[in-house]
Amino acid sequence: MEKRDYYFDNAKFILIFLVVFGHLIQSYIDSNSFFSTLYKLLYTFHMPAFILISGFFAKGFYEKGYIKKITIKLIIPYLIFQVIYSVFYYNLYSKSMLEIDLLNPHWSLWFLISLFCWNIMLIGFNKLKPEYAVSLALLIGLIVGYVDWISNYLSLSRTFVFFPFFIVGYYLKKEHFQLLTKSRTKVFMAGTIVIIALVFIIFPGLDEKWLLGSKPYSYLETISAIGFIKRIGIYSINFLMVAGFFAFVPKRKFFFTKFGRNTLYVYLLHGFIIRAFRGSSVESYIYDSKTLIVLLVITLFLTFFLSSKFVTTATQPIIELKWSRWKKTIGRLKENMSVPRGQSE
Repeated sequence: MEKRDYYFDNAKFILIFLVVFGHLIQSYIDSNSFFSTLYKLLYTFHMPAFILISGFFAKGFYEKGYIKKITIKLIIPYLIFQVIYSVFYYNLYSKSMLEIDLLNPHWSLWFLISLFCWNIMLIGFNKLKPEYAVSLALLIGLIVGYVDWISNYLSLSRTFVFFPFFIVGYYLKKEHFQLLTKSRTKVFMAGTIVIIALVFIIFPGLDEKWLLGSKPYSYLETISAIGFIKRIGIYSINFLMVAGFFAFVPKRKFFFTKFGRNTLYVYLLHGFIIRAFRGSSVESYIYDSKTLIVLLVITLFLTFFLSSKFVTTATQPIIELKWSRWKKTIGRLKENMSVPRGQSE
């Protein structure tokens, strides 16, 4: 059995922790400048880094049956959760009519559609030289901002805007990540992160929606030319922050490392809790001087709980469309029940 790479499992766990944390603090960004700045910093790298890792592990796309595999892994769970979220929102917000729109992904479900599309796009982009493929992906990401009708529909905007991170990840090798973790590189990246953080603190006026990649320039900016230039700046910050993140990911095994393989579970399930949290009495109750600590604790609990064997076993049939965890659990129960009386005496 091939040994798992602790570095990437650590990276995925930390990133999914930050995704949950970012969604929690979103409730406070309009009324608290600290949370607003922290939110923007998180969104400069956590999803781009996740997407880059996805590209890194997509190197087997040319293998036989790969398209079928990712269709089952991504599209079917998307359809299932799109329906579940529709019912959830219907009950949560007391809507008069249940609406199920399979072409407009609910909240975080955009990632499943985009990830599927990125894998399909590799078929064409893989035929280009790496420098041409990355340049073309960046150019498309910049130009798509001029297409006003491309927005949340089928996650088209995010698909094109974030594709450069996926294609870069696809061409990266382990040696590139190892280079980032060298001491001299860490010093440079630490300085870069501090500078970017200071820029966000000194110039707090940047609309965080620029970091989401889901809107055209006309929605974000009155002058389209400025939108083009601003997205170039956002891309630059994204890649620098992503490099800075990977420079500090630990390589050895920790108590949380094993949960890095269950990030899809956390990603798909935490939305129900976050949506119920927003606008609730709990949300307003914890708004005090200890809000940051409380939210960190809640995030840690949610990340571990949704990564746990209990949750992953219970939800595996609708997330992975498999019953292997159930079979193992049932098998253990049968073994325990079949132990003859007095055998342990």
